[in-house]
Amino acid sequence: MDAKICGVKNSSTLNFLLKHKYPPKYIGFICNYPKSKRYLNFGDLKKLLKVTKNPKVNFVSVLVDPNEETLRKISKLNFDYLQLYDVSPEKTLKIKKDLKIKVISAITVSDIEDVLMYKKYRNISDIILFDSKGYEKSESFNHHLLKIVSDKIKIMLAGNIKYIEKLDKYNKIADIIDLSGSLETNGEKDISKINIFLKNLNKLKYETKKKNSTYRST
Repeated sequence: MDAKICGVKNSSTLNFLLKHKYPPKYIGFICNYPKSKRYLNFGDLKKLLKVTKNPKVNFVSVLVDPNEETLRKISKLNFDYLQLYDVSPEKTLKIKKDLKIKVISAITVSDIEDVLMYKKYRNISDIILFDSKGYEKSESFNHHLLKIVSDKIKIMLAGNIKYIEKLDKYNKIADIIDLSGSLETNGEKDISKINIFLKNLNKLKYETKKKNSTYRST
């Protein structure tokens, strides 16, 4: 299981993540949603992304129903993925083809019918994110609903996941977990919380690898 840390908005946090011994595989930036306290205007975003990237890390542009002008500007920046909210399958496919970029399709969940929406994106999107309806509020939803999702889908999971939780329970239902609010103190990313989370995730990876190796040897 890999991790995405979302809502990064300053160079000190970004550099800490890029230089960490166990960096997250994905780092997200809120690019066009001013309602979020983690939102960055284009000028600040452009300055922030002028860094030497860690080859193990992917930059993700988080967008809510982006218009053509926003997509044009974002396409000029150093992003590996677009994470799209409120974008139809048809528009998602067009964006992916036009910009030649990988796509994470976000589905906000409150019931089983929401989860089933993944079927419309499974042949288009590289990753499908299941998130709460709260958007920037880091609300929860019933993660057990994801049991119906095909194991052929690459699943990213968000929705009020705590950095000090036992992460193994997510290992069973998701390929990637997405954290933001729980890694903050007083509305700002907290380096100490991030460090604890990344070390715990690496420990889980090691234990899982060791367990699988033991299983194969028997």
